[in-house]
Amino acid sequence: MQTWQRAHSEPHYSSRNKWLRAAVLGANDGLISTASLLMGMAAANASTQTLWLTGMAALVAGAVSMAAGEYVSVSSQADTERADLAKESKELLEHPQRELTELTDIYRSRGLDDDLAHQVALALTRHNALQAHARDEIGLTDELAANPFQAAYASAIAFCAGALPPVLVAVWADNVKMGLAIMALLGLALLGAVSAKLGGAPVLPAMRRVMIWGVIALTSTAAIGGLFGVQAA
Repeated sequence: MQTWQRAHSEPHYSSRNKWLRAAVLGANDGLISTASLLMGMAAANASTQTLWLTGMAALVAGAVSMAAGEYVSVSSQADTERADLAKESKELLEHPQRELTELTDIYRSRGLDDDLAHQVALALTRHNALQAHARDEIGLTDELAANPFQAAYASAIAFCAGALPPVLVAVWADNVKMGLAIMALLGLALLGAVSAKLGGAPVLPAMRRVMIWGVIALTSTAAIGGLFGVQAA
């Protein structure tokens, strides 16, 4: 017997958006913020113990902050989605014919003729009216639905992954400032390349933009640390 594959078996990059954004943002923030903070402390001639405590405090505080921020933000989005679905459910109950006409108009605007648009709208309404309106009128699908917990832990884990290398470099490197600069730029280049590959975007522009902001952050904090730091004994 011949086996037929699904017509839509190929993966799509947009299905990764719900976790890719949180993960890349978390790792980027962890790497840039922690490396920049430690660069400023190193430029101020802070001791190794101070660098270790500062780095670990930045890692923990940043991870919790990222998780909380993502959870609150995505929870608000989820609340909005639930409110839209409740409103649409009420409209379907009170004005079913008007909602059918509305769905028909949507399919007509996408290129179907009048009869076919009506037939499709009628078939989908009989199958699952709320699902049809959620997808084609509001733009909500199960794949793209907001997930606060997923965004929160993805951000926290990614932040820790980005923040840990600068902490280790600050503690173990002989030349802390040089080590932080090299590690941060290489890490940012890698993050830019990975995010571009996962998102199907050009690699070099993604690497370039994150590295530019990394250089700005590192040089700014190094200048502040050198200006207000203590003189080495």
